[in-house]
Amino acid sequence: MIAMSGISKSFNGNKVLDNVEFNVVKGEIHALMGENGAGKSTMMKILTGIYTRDSGEISVKGKKVEFKNAKEAEAAGIAVIHQELNILPDLTVAENFFLGNEKTFGKSGILKTKEMNRQAEEILSKLGLHVDARTITRDLSVGKQQIIEIAKAVSSNAELIIMDEPTAALTDREIKTLFKTVRALQAEGVSFVYISHRMEEIFAMCDRITILRDGQYVGVRNIKDTTFEEIVQMMVGRELGERFPARACEIGDVKLKVESLSRNDYFEDVSFEVRKGEIVGIAGLMGAGRTEVIQSIFGFKKPTAGKIFIDGEQVIISNPLQAKKLGIGYVTEDRKTEGLILDFSVRENMCLTNFNRISNSGVIQRTKESQLYDMMSKRLGVRTSGPEQIVKSLSGGNQQKVVIAKWLGIEPDILFLDEPTRGVDVGAKKEIYSIINELAERGVAIVMISSELPEVIGMADRVLVMHEGQLMADIPKEEMTQERIMHFATGGDKVVQD
Repeated sequence: MIAMSGISKSFNGNKVLDNVEFNVVKGEIHALMGENGAGKSTMMKILTGIYTRDSGEISVKGKKVEFKNAKEAEAAGIAVIHQELNILPDLTVAENFFLGNEKTFGKSGILKTKEMNRQAEEILSKLGLHVDARTITRDLSVGKQQIIEIAKAVSSNAELIIMDEPTAALTDREIKTLFKTVRALQAEGVSFVYISHRMEEIFAMCDRITILRDGQYVGVRNIKDTTFEEIVQMMVGRELGERFPARACEIGDVKLKVESLSRNDYFEDVSFEVRKGEIVGIAGLMGAGRTEVIQSIFGFKKPTAGKIFIDGEQVIISNPLQAKKLGIGYVTEDRKTEGLILDFSVRENMCLTNFNRISNSGVIQRTKESQLYDMMSKRLGVRTSGPEQIVKSLSGGNQQKVVIAKWLGIEPDILFLDEPTRGVDVGAKKEIYSIINELAERGVAIVMISSELPEVIGMADRVLVMHEGQLMADIPKEEMTQERIMHFATGGDKVVQD
């Protein structure tokens, strides 16, 4: 289907791709993996005409091509489904489906609405999505919006679909639907490039895998002939050891206690406690109320009932500033929109929550600011070109470390981590796990929300499982299994006391 050979690319004298090879055959699902910054996105942007290569050749179905833009790549049968979907939420399903290719009555500009609705529903139903095409798209789940994007690609006769982190925001049920859709299209001869950091998905879905490291081609493997350990070693250039680093610390007294916390329409009667040095996981399907519970404790959203205690004393937290003063930090789920100011420098982002630490009488002291940056960068292993590097230019793993550094600067006693390794490569994940363990060993009480069950089981001392706003179970380490967690996450009999 496609063949890329000898691909090289430099930006401002910095070589980001060096003589890279990549090929996809008809009807295969081909994984493209590497640590953040390995060159995966640059490679796909060169393939689709967004970037111009410095050297190398690209062939599509045996014919050399030189795409000048993404439109030319689409015309050649190559479509991209980005992690941030290209959906206009206030348009209907059909309007999004035909966006840019609207059907009209001649040159009048009047839309053939009924025909567009009918055709959209017909094509979507073939992919297992049965929706009214008149539905406003924002009312659909992210998973359904993603299938609309796939259907658009298929309807434009795409023969190769590039999917970038396709399951990052999906529920388990939506992931199964997505996989079923991809498999059905594969059976019809459609090829896929599958970019993901979720190793379990790669081994479940893909036929082959190409590995990049530091802008260079490392190798290609048949999935059935390789192992998790080999792929990790190819990605990071070293043995990674255990996925989840060992932790040995004493769990102390209760630091945070929540009693009968409720917030209308989101969660009800949630009670739990977290001790010093303890990592408590929160698991559950998307929409179960996990994030909303943490936001309510942090003062971002006001609970409608319940009590919060810190060190045995009841506290009232009306806003995040009060939470911060009480020693609570919160690494949010979406680092790009909630955790960082992308056009600010690394130094500025690290200091956002630490003005008291770097200022005198309200005036920022540059020396203190530089000291904080140096200390946090070294402590977390943030790889940058310097303190003034714009944070959006960092890899996902380094961006996440900056978000964590921002909150470590306040030296929290309680730290909430919402999807702390989402979109982070396997090497950076282990570094973040080590940071979390170090904090626990210092006595910080940690609450970690994660949709990755292996992560919950590997890191948490206990896991709280939520389902539709209800706390269903509190499972100790020795009883944790993926099956047991999913039993309660999908509505199994509640075992915690009301």
